[in-house]
Amino acid sequence: QVQRVESGGALVQPGGSLTLSCAAASGFTLDYYDIGWFRRAPGKEHEGVSCIGGSDGNTYVMDSVKGRFTISRDNAKNTVYLQMNILKPEDTAVYYCATWPGCSMATMTGHLVSQYDGWGQGTQVTVSS
Repeated sequence: QVQRVESGGALVQPGGSLTLSCAAASGFTLDYYDIGWFRRAPGKEHEGVSCIGGSDGNTYVMDSVKGRFTISRDNAKNTVYLQMNILKPEDTAVYYCATWPGCSMATMTGHLVSQYDGWGQGTQVTVSS
């Protein structure tokens, strides 16, 4: 399990923007790993938001954030980013990143997410006026 640290969450007004960072802890690397961003809203289960492939850089974005969220990676900085624009109150959640067994809609939904138990601290995003 690659140790990673999520950061960048904050309180932001609707329509605002945030960039979340997922950095590997000292001694670990995110290179070549598929990385996923997930979120858990109050009272709800974890859901897959976006992912990026380690070898080919392919990406997946869930429908409800398509056109607003963009995932990217900087291997030189050992960091994966989630740029979030036009934030809505329904985006309020704790956001987590994780190394993931493949980047696709199939891997980012369903039992792989619900059965995963390696969540870190996450970073809180609150969208409210």
